[in-house]
Amino acid sequence: MSASDDMGLGRRRRPTRRRLGLWRWPLRAVLALVVLWLVGFAWFLGDIAEERPINPMPHAGGIVVLTGGADRVKAGLELLMAGAAPRLLISGAGNGTYLGDFTARDGIDANAKATDITVGHAAATTRGNARETAAWVSRHHIGSLVVVTADYHMPRALLELHRALPGVTLIPEPVRPPAMTNPGQPHMLKILVTEFCKYIVVRLRLGGIAAHSIKAHG
Repeated sequence: MSASDDMGLGRRRRPTRRRLGLWRWPLRAVLALVVLWLVGFAWFLGDIAEERPINPMPHAGGIVVLTGGADRVKAGLELLMAGAAPRLLISGAGNGTYLGDFTARDGIDANAKATDITVGHAAATTRGNARETAAWVSRHHIGSLVVVTADYHMPRALLELHRALPGVTLIPEPVRPPAMTNPGQPHMLKILVTEFCKYIVVRLRLGGIAAHSIKAHG
């Protein structure tokens, strides 16, 4: 190979190395984010696994059930019937859903407590639950609140409620869905990954940006 050929080959190699160098730091940044996400997800799963109902349950000013999963309303009604708090809000019930629909399904006769139970229809999201709960808490001058929702939903729910209810003591009452006995199954793993991503959005206060983006492209 001649000297001129060597020089030509060297010139071709330099731009290739330069291009690889330009990609090196973005790739490292992406890799770091992936590792950080995996570490965070492992922490999230560990936090959920350690969640347990408080026993004995301290008396509170109210109970809120965030609807959307199995056994949540039943757990809230049982707490009310046991005297854990004098009143209950079922937040996020669908339009046309009333107390009788829940009590019949959950096998609890709550007619004696019907005047102490509010079925809220204004919320369609966890942030909506927080707003609906804040209005109800303000109306009844509640200083402490038992929060009933699924264990995997509890971290995000508490974040939203803490922001909407500064100064109100929140007492978590996690409900473990039957599917959480095997969180590694594809359906449950998808739910957990989605929930962790939503938790990150709320933790970083990006919910408003995400909602605006959805409206802009919707």
